[in-house]
Amino acid sequence: MQRRPLTVPELQAALEGLPGWRLHEGRLRREFRFADFSAAFAFMTRVALLAERLNHHPDWSNVYDRVTVELHTHDAGGVTAVDLEMARRIGGLA
Repeated sequence: MQRRPLTVPELQAALEGLPGWRLHEGRLRREFRFADFSAAFAFMTRVALLAERLNHHPDWSNVYDRVTVELHTHDAGGVTAVDLEMARRIGGLA
């Protein structure tokens, strides 16, 4: 998978297929809400295992029942196809 930063038109087109995700300060961002902290933490565990398999790790935070996920490829300096794939898979885990 390519690790070159995507153009704005490429990102806009890709976001149409990624419900809940948006561009925020040059990153893909989505907030997930769960029933409680345990459900949020279980989601984070599933995402952590996915991130290890893909060797691509999100920036994220957790406050009780909310998990905020941001994706970008540090070494490419922007959002890449790898981030789009991660977003798609993370959405499937929610």
